[in-house]
Amino acid sequence: MKARTDVLVDVQGLVKVQGRLPALRGVDLQLGRGAFVALLGPNGSGKSTLLRLLAGLARPDAGSIRIGGWQLPDELAAVRPHVGYVGHETLLYAHLGARENLRFCARLYALDEPEPRIDDMLRRVGLERRAQEPVRHFSRGMQQRLAIARALLIDPALLLLDEPFDGLDSEGREMLLHLLHSGRERSILMATHRHSLAEGLADRALFLRQGLVAGELSLADHVPGALAARQAELTESP
Repeated sequence: MKARTDVLVDVQGLVKVQGRLPALRGVDLQLGRGAFVALLGPNGSGKSTLLRLLAGLARPDAGSIRIGGWQLPDELAAVRPHVGYVGHETLLYAHLGARENLRFCARLYALDEPEPRIDDMLRRVGLERRAQEPVRHFSRGMQQRLAIARALLIDPALLLLDEPFDGLDSEGREMLLHLLHSGRERSILMATHRHSLAEGLADRALFLRQGLVAGELSLADHVPGALAARQAELTESP
């Protein structure tokens, strides 16, 4: 990536209109290298829209996005190899097997000697025995595991997660927790409605409300219940 600075993601005045309604209304956000930020807020607050914009899957209507010093969407080709994304849609090819989905991703990002990496990711998400089976035969949880493997295959500097624990069984949740704890050198922005996950994983919580950043809370010296109390306070304020 470009010359290293303490800030990996720099978002200024981000606006996104969907239909006639603004999904984001001027969001500012900075994410440091190695930081883990939990993104919280009610449905419709703009969490998923923000993540899709950072992943380069949508274009902003106003404002600026810089990741690693590159500008989105103008320098998307330079940014994309450094960003992993897991959203509500798995973005998998249903007619391909798990291994072929990862091979396709490896070709897309021109990974050198990808097979050992593919083998490792299949093992880490517990799909090595189902690697050849078409994804259309997978359960929702298995598809989510594969989507996580694909996002991590490129060893991204920035990992964007939109409710990544949804659809996973208890074993899958433990698998993902282990992957997130073992990858703390990367920056992570995770949208979640689960306070316990935010408290156990993130350094900081950022609250969205009606397309704006309504507040934030450091979780470095977390007091149990403070996260829920802060969100309730922001929800009730005019």
